[in-house]
Amino acid sequence: MTAPTPQTRANQTPAAPSFTDPATDERLERVASALKERNFDVEILDDADAARARVKDLIPDGATVFTVASETLRLSGIEEDINDSGRYDSVKRRGLAMDRATQMAEIWRMLACPDVVVGSVAAVTETGSLVAASASGSQLPGYAGAEPRLILVVGAQKVVPDLDTALRRVDEHCVPLEDERAMKVYGVPSALNRLLVLNAEPRPGRATVLLLREAIGF
Repeated sequence: MTAPTPQTRANQTPAAPSFTDPATDERLERVASALKERNFDVEILDDADAARARVKDLIPDGATVFTVASETLRLSGIEEDINDSGRYDSVKRRGLAMDRATQMAEIWRMLACPDVVVGSVAAVTETGSLVAASASGSQLPGYAGAEPRLILVVGAQKVVPDLDTALRRVDEHCVPLEDERAMKVYGVPSALNRLLVLNAEPRPGRATVLLLREAIGF
């Protein structure tokens, strides 16, 4: 038997997963089906503009809303819509006006349980798990169940096959990009201090995942 050449062995090695390419419609449908089986409401939308319009439909005027730190929300315009439009009671705006030295406990209570939290995740698996990473943990109480309503906007490049690959995506792709962003915005590095895996939603109707056909955010 002829031994495989180096080129043949290279061709047989599985390609490393891409963490930037948008998932195909077939994979998005697979993700949506898995999430629905786990009690998440799921909608597949074309792009960030569609998500921006849908978020406005999902949040009633006057609701108390917390937008987590997210490039997806910033780039889509959703962050601006919620915090600057005057339609909602913006937790982020209120928190920025408070004294962090003397009112930190109150700020954390506001972040933990508004009417709605809007954010994103670092990865979503084809088996129906959502993975969130955080330096401070400010968004995690709401993600885990404290808020009555959770809306997650997820770009198509965040789809991965399984949880192991999701954790690789966080560590190898998201953390370096977030570290660079944090240095520019805050002047300090980021850190992977907390991880949260949402494997199911115990309260049907609480969490909505808007899956986009385009790549956006980290």
